[in-house]
Amino acid sequence: MSDALRKELQEKLNEEKWTRAALTSYSVTQFKELDDLIERIRKAGWSTEALQICEEHLEHTKHSIVALYISGILKIEKRAVDDEHLVSLIQLFIDQRKWKIVEYLCQRVLEYGENRFALKTLAHWYETEGREADKVAIWERLIKVDYEEADLVKTLAEKKLEQGATEEAVDLYKKALHRYIGKGDFPNVKEIWERLLTLAPQDISFFDHAKSKIVTMLGEEKAIQLLYLLYEAHKDAEDQDIPISILKQILSYDPRDTRARKALVEAYRKKYAGHSNLEEYLKISNLTQNWRNVHEAIEDFERHIAFDEGNFVYHRTWGVGRIRSIKGDEVVIDFVKKRGHKMSLQLAIDSLQVLDKRHIWVLKAVSSKEKLKKMFLSNVRWGLEVVIKSLENNASIRDIKSELVPSILSSREWMEWSERARELLKTDPMFGNVPNRSDRYMVRSHPVSFEEKIYLRFKAEKSFFARLKTMEEYLQQGEPDSEFFNEMLEYFISFLKGEEITETTICSGLFLSRLLKQYPYLGERIQVDLLDLFSRLDDPRTMKDVFAKIQDQDYRRLFLEFVKHNLPGWPRIFKDLFPQYLNRYIIESLRDAGRTDVLQELVDDLFDRYKEEREAFIWLIRNYLDEEWFRKTFELSFERILINFLHLLDITYREIENSKNVVHNRKLNKQVYAFLFQEQRLEQYLLHASEEEVIRIYSLVEDVEGLDPATKIELRHLIMEHFPGIKLPGREEREVVVPRGIMVTPAAYAAKQKELKYLHEVEVPKNSKEISQALLLGDLRENAEYKAAKERQEMLNSTIGKLKEELERAQIVRPDEVDASQISFGTKVTLLNKETKKRETYVILGPWESNPDKGIISYLSPFGSELYGHKEGEELEFTINERTYHYVVEKIEKADMS
Repeated sequence: MSDALRKELQEKLNEEKWTRAALTSYSVTQFKELDDLIERIRKAGWSTEALQICEEHLEHTKHSIVALYISGILKIEKRAVDDEHLVSLIQLFIDQRKWKIVEYLCQRVLEYGENRFALKTLAHWYETEGREADKVAIWERLIKVDYEEADLVKTLAEKKLEQGATEEAVDLYKKALHRYIGKGDFPNVKEIWERLLTLAPQDISFFDHAKSKIVTMLGEEKAIQLLYLLYEAHKDAEDQDIPISILKQILSYDPRDTRARKALVEAYRKKYAGHSNLEEYLKISNLTQNWRNVHEAIEDFERHIAFDEGNFVYHRTWGVGRIRSIKGDEVVIDFVKKRGHKMSLQLAIDSLQVLDKRHIWVLKAVSSKEKLKKMFLSNVRWGLEVVIKSLENNASIRDIKSELVPSILSSREWMEWSERARELLKTDPMFGNVPNRSDRYMVRSHPVSFEEKIYLRFKAEKSFFARLKTMEEYLQQGEPDSEFFNEMLEYFISFLKGEEITETTICSGLFLSRLLKQYPYLGERIQVDLLDLFSRLDDPRTMKDVFAKIQDQDYRRLFLEFVKHNLPGWPRIFKDLFPQYLNRYIIESLRDAGRTDVLQELVDDLFDRYKEEREAFIWLIRNYLDEEWFRKTFELSFERILINFLHLLDITYREIENSKNVVHNRKLNKQVYAFLFQEQRLEQYLLHASEEEVIRIYSLVEDVEGLDPATKIELRHLIMEHFPGIKLPGREEREVVVPRGIMVTPAAYAAKQKELKYLHEVEVPKNSKEISQALLLGDLRENAEYKAAKERQEMLNSTIGKLKEELERAQIVRPDEVDASQISFGTKVTLLNKETKKRETYVILGPWESNPDKGIISYLSPFGSELYGHKEGEELEFTINERTYHYVVEKIEKADMS
């Protein structure tokens, strides 16, 4: 802090009178002067030192007005939850009844975010002063931060109702109801429930959600009382489904409730008033007889009542049909392919499924494909509703697709339709998730709010990180003052109460800490000490295990940022966690902190353990080898890098062959191959290395069994061109000139081009559609279609890349370019086998044309390469796979390459 600012601050502290009487002399003006000093301290960047001076002063003089104010303001400017100093200061002036100063101090606190104490203090002052409008405005803010305040919410609701703001009043009454439920205050719960029944009786989803909480907090008996009130409000409705549903709920809590049973019978009579067999089915089910189990009677009645003349049914063999008549025990049904079919009523009940007239199977049976396609494409919302309801109001994207493709929509039409459908499922208040299933959807009887829709999705999610993502989504659009937010918040708070520290504990702490910075007033509910949580990860292995289980990349970054700024041993923690977080953040944080010693340890560890930490080793070399600071800091042996990469190339080829972590190994193999060959790093090294180094490296290349033989041959001849006479490991060398690249016939080259074109134009688009369609099926972690499509994509990319590379290296050899003076590409050779005394004829072409069964040998094969370059009359003897060959070259001529 500058000497002038420090002196001014000290003078303010020293000039202060230390008696209670001094409080009476303070005015708002003096606090504005202190605000000016605070502003100058902040601009000079001396807030931390000023805060320290004030805190030291308060150790000796705990009621110092200047120190309390400056310290309090500097703390809340840092978004600190601690408001103790400002609360103490405000209380001092409340005791002295200095209300103007109290109001000023409260307003200053509120500039930095909502504060329950400040709001309550202002509300009390405004009520005392008769400032009604100001008081109500403060009340509206207070109820958003004080989650236990219920009476005030109720009072505000009554005021809004008096003002004619019915919609706002309803929202407030709902909030008050939830809070009274939480308090266990049944008289107020009942009063507000009745009020809401007069204001918004149609909001069945709200009453149902509230009822569930009432059962938990107040018991089933109280819930039944309120459900009867809800029933009375709906019993005379034209649509009897609602009162029937309410009465079923009552009976689920008390199956012996005769009043509910009798009311249910009457509701059924109203709903099925026009049914020809209503009374008969009531009699058969014994629903009117109290001795029979009510739930069995309801099930029996509903199975029978669904059968009426004109209703649609489905039989698994005969398909969709329509009931023509029901006479006594005989049912006559007109199926599409079996009209006038007769069966007994009981058999019909047991074997047929009753369908609504808007069921998708009915629509398919009575409407043309073109008509249905037009209807679905023009009205996605209607189509979604039809299909989901047809599937018992419980359907996944995969279920919906199976109903529409290909019977109504083509695969291409489905792609466009399903994208619009998914957006509706996410945003439309009439659609929601089936309880506890985030991948299945239902159609609601009434729309729900954004908050409730997100909340229900939150409840349906099974994994912690899916819920965390949903909560983050809620906070982007919603406010933390709804009852749904409170329930979701409690989920994360609960993880802080356990003894064991896991990834869910740490991520809950990180999330709640971020939330507190945004909404400091939540500090009264959230007690989180991140430093304590992280200090309990004292075992490096535990910290690595916890970090590895964090599935969200953003929270991995937050984890590392907290470690960096709060734990003194962060550099070595970063080193340990690097293999699990391959990101420049770790490397550059260590570099910027000057911890090259730790970076050196990291590099050494990765070089020593490159097989175990192969992905981290490959990532480090590929991302940093070309950076000057990295090369200057670490004395890396490029030969050692090449040796490690060649070993990894061999390991990944072998593990792919053995079907071990195929997708992951293909990815690493591709990266290693690109580094060595496509980027020509191996070639450039060999061109400038000594013969001894070249032989050592090339021997490793020869040992990589999965590497394309053409790549090995090409590399071999590149070396021989630059090191004439060099003795490379492998077969004995002759003075034979073999062109770089693969020699091919024009026909084989054209066939490969055609193959590449087919992959690009047919297979790749087909695979892209497979991936897109699989993405629509939901959770990728349990999506076999998505995984299979991605593996297919990896294979296609690998095949296409290899084809392109081969075509680029290919050298077309035309018939007039064939050299028949020696065994070479495009020649036909006749050999006398010295062992069998028989003649053998072979055509020498390339790997693309090779067909040993027809005597066509690749010049790159072991047998072909032994023959290559020999002339007529020469005798040759060689061994391949422990078999000895002994030939005399009798004749060489141009082969037919057509």
